[in-house]
Amino acid sequence: MASNRLQLNHAKTKVLWRTSSRRQHQIPSGPVRIGTTDVQPVSSTIDADISMRTHVTAVVRACFEALRQIRSLRRCLPRHALLTLVRALIVSKVDYCNSVLAGIPGQLQDRLQTVLNAAARLVFPARRSECITPLLRELHWLRVPERVTFRLCVLAYRCLHGTTPANLAESLHRTSDVDTRRRLRSADSAMLVIPSTRRSTLGDRSFPVASAREWNTLPSSVRNAPSLTTFRRELKTVLFRSSFDND
Repeated sequence: MASNRLQLNHAKTKVLWRTSSRRQHQIPSGPVRIGTTDVQPVSSTIDADISMRTHVTAVVRACFEALRQIRSLRRCLPRHALLTLVRALIVSKVDYCNSVLAGIPGQLQDRLQTVLNAAARLVFPARRSECITPLLRELHWLRVPERVTFRLCVLAYRCLHGTTPANLAESLHRTSDVDTRRRLRSADSAMLVIPSTRRSTLGDRSFPVASAREWNTLPSSVRNAPSLTTFRRELKTVLFRSSFDND
């Protein structure tokens, strides 16, 4: 900042410490010295152990609050208007930046799924005792794990086609670009290199690893889609079938 003649705004500067749960005791509690300013560590919606528990709790709380407000207006709205409200105020919150939810525990995924289930029952309407699968299928809504996979794969497609920031695109590598893998069969199938990690709890959840693994599981016809629109349509079809055909 000094070399670029920028001044630190103390009121808008935060320090966030992040580490695994086993090393929480090593996080410093004192301020961090930046130039001549002491900046205090703060907490945020992202837990210090990157478990995303605080974020999920905040999303679930906000969604159910919005659902209660929408429910009070349900009898005054036609279904298409009700569905528009649910998509704008509920589904959008669940989907917002959900690529960071890759690899979170199933318990947190289930909490987010309860939001979608409640929203689907509100649209139709339906009782809590009714099976949710036909409702989700009728709305053509993916479940939470598939929604995360969808976002990861779309980001991967955009990275490979140069429509994302360079720092994100440079984190993914095709197998055909690696000298030692050019003769492998995977080099001709638009597959990605999965980086090796030391910790499955953190490294496997990073974007280069999580997105490459999900990308490589897609059919080659989907990976080689000619446009983003076609890719999104075919990707959702594949994920929808994998999510509901086994029910």
